[in-house]
Amino acid sequence: MAEDAREPWLPDLCRLTRLATMLGVAELVVLVLALAPAEGADWTASRLASASGFALWVALTVSVLLCVSRARLSRLPKLLGGGLAIVLAGVVAAIGAVMLYAIDDSLGTGLVPGAVSARRFALGSAAITALIVAIVLRYLYAVDGWQAQVRASARAEADALQARIKPHFLFNSMNTIVGLVRRDPEVAERAVLDLSDLFRAALGAGQGSSTLAEEVELAERYLSIEQLRLGERLQVRWRRDEPLPWDLALPRLVLQPLVENAVLHGISRLPGGGTVEIALAADADELRVGVHNPAPPPRERDGAGSPGSQHAQRSIAHRLGYAFGPRARMAGGWHEGYYLAEFRVPLR
Repeated sequence: MAEDAREPWLPDLCRLTRLATMLGVAELVVLVLALAPAEGADWTASRLASASGFALWVALTVSVLLCVSRARLSRLPKLLGGGLAIVLAGVVAAIGAVMLYAIDDSLGTGLVPGAVSARRFALGSAAITALIVAIVLRYLYAVDGWQAQVRASARAEADALQARIKPHFLFNSMNTIVGLVRRDPEVAERAVLDLSDLFRAALGAGQGSSTLAEEVELAERYLSIEQLRLGERLQVRWRRDEPLPWDLALPRLVLQPLVENAVLHGISRLPGGGTVEIALAADADELRVGVHNPAPPPRERDGAGSPGSQHAQRSIAHRLGYAFGPRARMAGGWHEGYYLAEFRVPLR
């Protein structure tokens, strides 16, 4: 929490996307002024080019100034710091306007209309710049707030998965391990290690990222524990269509919950059990990961479409969307006795 408190609240204009926004708005203002009907304003190509150059210079200078002073302005109260940022933008525009007016007057190019005085030109430029900067900063501040809420929501979803993995799985696993201690201590030891790795990943679900290789390994450890409990009722089939981007960064716990749903809401609900099939494939554009398993109809109380499985899929979709953007997709559905949960993410 202390780290979040020290985070500057003023929008970061050092990023190229934010700089492009400032330059785009500046050019848009010039076009609006050029198209607006006004008496005595003859917008020739040279005047449009000079106005565009001046607006882009002001936008670039203001962006650099606010980028450099972001940390200092963010130490002030938001109302004072934001007001000072707007004033600085107006001062930069006024200074630039005075310089442009003096150059235009000395060269006699007539880029600035003759009826406009230096004072009016400087004050008008400062007022327009201050207004535009105020609007852009307010917009970017709202965007930053929305992104912070999305990050907090994604963290909360991961924390919910972290809490959800504990109660219904831990007791069954410990009972299975207790039964193996005397009969097969080596298998019991391996199960304890697998359980330890699984819960270590769960505790870090909301922090940092994982890789495809780590997610697959975690799912394998989970399935090995469940196979000890379910025996022949649980069969596992992996389909890995190489080459696969094993080092692709993924949010933590995006595969194991899908496998857990396949076992908990599918295999364990069927007297004869079944096979969980995990398919991984990739092409030049995206990675596809699917979990396919037999399951009771979703109308049944504990079927594959239960609230628990849907919650996990929504959480995974949320976190993948935050990590990869709108091209990330999560889908699931029951059809003719089988349930398929699949996610796709772009390769970047």
